[in-house]
Amino acid sequence: MTKKFKDTIRQIHLWLGLGTGLVVFIVSVTGCLYVFEKEIREYIQKDYAYVPLENKAFVGLDSISKSFVKIAPKEKITSVKVTNVPNATVSITTPKKHVYYFDPYTGKLVKKTSTDWLVTVKNIHTSLLLGEPGEFIMHWSVVIFVLMLISGWILWFPNQMRLLKQSLTIKWNASAKRINYDLHNVLGFYASGFLIVISLSGLYMAFDSVKSAANFLTGTELSDVKVKGHKDKGAKIKGIKKEGHKIKAEAKGDSVIRYDEIYSDLAAKYPGAISTQLTTRKTGDLRVRMTYPSNWVRNISTFIYKPGTGKLSKYKLYQNFTAADIMESTDLDLHTGQLFGLFGKIMACTASLISASLPVTGFIIWLKKKKKGKKREKKKLVFFTRRTTAHAATEVTV
Repeated sequence: MTKKFKDTIRQIHLWLGLGTGLVVFIVSVTGCLYVFEKEIREYIQKDYAYVPLENKAFVGLDSISKSFVKIAPKEKITSVKVTNVPNATVSITTPKKHVYYFDPYTGKLVKKTSTDWLVTVKNIHTSLLLGEPGEFIMHWSVVIFVLMLISGWILWFPNQMRLLKQSLTIKWNASAKRINYDLHNVLGFYASGFLIVISLSGLYMAFDSVKSAANFLTGTELSDVKVKGHKDKGAKIKGIKKEGHKIKAEAKGDSVIRYDEIYSDLAAKYPGAISTQLTTRKTGDLRVRMTYPSNWVRNISTFIYKPGTGKLSKYKLYQNFTAADIMESTDLDLHTGQLFGLFGKIMACTASLISASLPVTGFIIWLKKKKKGKKREKKKLVFFTRRTTAHAATEVTV
């Protein structure tokens, strides 16, 4: 690679970094925290996530729903989560970000809380707490970060192979300036492989075009089964399997559906789920996600019900996953490192910490070079002034 080419890449790397450094720092720190979201939640919710084990059957969502209505008659339900552990509490979330935990044996309230700080961490990570504008900034900052990783590889690669060892080690006994440079250059190289995977898996969730490209590479499409007889122009039909069943609805606003009947119906037809989450989406549809035991790839079946009527409109069973479905189901676990267990989480967390350090060490490198450039300009100015003065003095003497 020629010096001119590397200088051009260096300028691109510099200005892209200065423009997105703060966002990269924020997304890296929040991502590092959220990697262990499951473990953190288990710890902070240990006092109300479970009740003492009893030899009783699950009271049912009907009783829990009635208890909720008595406690919070003016609140609406946005999410219900049932875990298939006998003594695990059932959680209900409302639009006001209140979370109610109910006893699975009696249906009584165990605890009322607000959504925890991890929800804020996630929102910062995905949108900087700025809504759609924040999502736009975050998404394109990650695109730029991918370009920076590629440009970083080019800049890291030594011009001579004898200098390869120098590019792979940090010289701890050198000056602070050199140590900072090595921290940026060497750690950035070691983390870059993990960071490119984390970034691309994030872009998969952010952009439909990236998802379409990934589907193209698998040679398959996302399965999206539409129930016969239900009109939904936006749905893609792939393999009609059965007639839709109708669930009774209650009138409480425009989109309240009998959660207990839906849950009982699905639990009977598709048993074995380790957790079931019912969520009201922005469109008003009710999405039910049933998670099943798995060794590696997440086994999740999804069902969509229309508001008001309670009629099943679309569904996707994990048993019928295509390669594209497996990629979609795996993407979040790949993004957080969970796909490879504790080792994967530790590596994702470490890579995120290094990613957070890159804007800092890179900014210090830029500042040092800027100061060095100013010193050179001052030296040139002093030299030019002295030379001009000496020349003028010579002319006067003559």
